[in-house]
Amino acid sequence: MKKRPKIRSWIKRICVLGVLTALFGVGLISYTYVSAIWASRGRIFTDVNALPKGKVGLVFGTTDRVNGRENPYFRYRIDAAEKVWKAGKLDTLIVSGDNRTRYYNEPEKMKQALIARGVPADRIVCDYAGLRTLDSVVRAKEIFGAEPVLFLSQKFHNERAIYLAQANGIEAYGFNARDVSAKFGLRTQLREVAARVQMWLDVHFLNTRPQHMGEKIKLPD
Repeated sequence: MKKRPKIRSWIKRICVLGVLTALFGVGLISYTYVSAIWASRGRIFTDVNALPKGKVGLVFGTTDRVNGRENPYFRYRIDAAEKVWKAGKLDTLIVSGDNRTRYYNEPEKMKQALIARGVPADRIVCDYAGLRTLDSVVRAKEIFGAEPVLFLSQKFHNERAIYLAQANGIEAYGFNARDVSAKFGLRTQLREVAARVQMWLDVHFLNTRPQHMGEKIKLPD
C-alpha cells in the first residue's frame, strides 16, 4: 500500500512528459509549415501576365497516372508550364523527377507531354536525378547553372521549394499550378506536413545534399 503514492507520482510525470512532447511536436510542425510560407512571400505568382521574364523554369516531377487514372497534379503542372511558355516568360524548361528504373521515368513523361502542348523539344532539358524536391532545387543551380529559376508546381510545393532554394543560396520564385480537389489531394496535403518538418531538418540539422550530383550540364543558349 505504501508504494501507491510513488507509482501515482511516476504516472503523473509520464503524463506531463507526454503532454509536453505533444505540444513540442505541434509547435515544431506549425513552425516548419509557416516557415515555408514566410520564405515565399512576394515570390509566388498566379497571374502569368504579372510574372517577370526569366530564362529557366523547373517543373517538378510526379507520376502521370495514379491507380490507372490520370494524375491531376501532373496535368496541372504541365498546364502551368504550357501557359508560362506560351506567354514568352521563359527560354528553357527543366523537367526534374524520378527515373528509378527504365520503366518509371517522370522527366521523359513530362517532356513528351510538353512537346504535345507545343513546347520545342530542344528547349526542354531532363533532370533524371530529381529524386526529391531538395535534389531538384540544388541540382538546378549546381548541375544546370540555372539562377534565378522559376518553380512550376502547386502552391504548397512551390513554397517548400523556395524555402529550400533560399537555404541553399539560390534565387528562386514560383508560378502556381492549379491545385487539386480536397478529396483527391488529402493524402498529399497530409504528407506535406511531414515534408516540411523534413525540409527544416534537412536544412538546419542534417545538411542534406542531393543523392546524385555528377558533371555539369549546359542548358541551351
